[in-house]
Amino acid sequence: MTTPPADLPPSRTEDDGSAVVRLLSYNIRSMRDDTAALARVIRACAPDVVCVQEAPRFFRWRKYASRLAMATGLQYVTGGATASGPMVLASLRPYVERTADVLLPRTPGLHQRGLATAELRFGESARLGVLSFHLSLRDAERYEQGGALLSRLRGLGPYAVAAGDVNERPKGRTFQRLAAELQDGWATAPWGAEYTSEPGRPHQRIDAVFATRGVEVLGCGVPRGLAGVTAQDLRAATDHLPVLSALRIPPA
Repeated sequence: MTTPPADLPPSRTEDDGSAVVRLLSYNIRSMRDDTAALARVIRACAPDVVCVQEAPRFFRWRKYASRLAMATGLQYVTGGATASGPMVLASLRPYVERTADVLLPRTPGLHQRGLATAELRFGESARLGVLSFHLSLRDAERYEQGGALLSRLRGLGPYAVAAGDVNERPKGRTFQRLAAELQDGWATAPWGAEYTSEPGRPHQRIDAVFATRGVEVLGCGVPRGLAGVTAQDLRAATDHLPVLSALRIPPA
């Protein structure tokens, strides 16, 4: 198991061509809360990549996605309404090689779910597949979606990460299905705090970063003591806490 540092390492490309990537997962509740606080939290995390859940997906959703990207110094990559909520943002550091949004089979009467995926290159040859997800509230549908997520992630290459809102705690069968094939970031290299919900009274971990076996997890968890961010900002930004990870991606 990797022993995480006191703080997550900064983004960097190492001498052997491997890339240290800071990846953030964050359920933003359709930007219905304090968007200035939300932007402060994201900027303070200094991410290379953000896997967003509950991105705006209705009227003028692209405008709101653009506003969030501009406020955080990031670029829109893929997702939003086209993935029914999950979205990927990134800094200018990675080169976007390809993207794909997938709508999952929907149970009548339940919310449409989807996956936002991107294949990113850092430097000359460090490639990372990224998948943002938000699984169902219904157990049976969530379990099937977990299987679809794993299948899609396998197609993103040997170095890939799935980050999002599982809507289930680690002992749940879908969470365990994902953790059986992938590295659960918090369990592999715990850093910061564990619980992601709710900001005013954190008591459960339902958001996670999962990585394929070839990715080295340097640290993963809810960040504490972000510069320029108050406890009130975290409560006001949305109804989840962010999950920040540092990952080392070897060159291809």
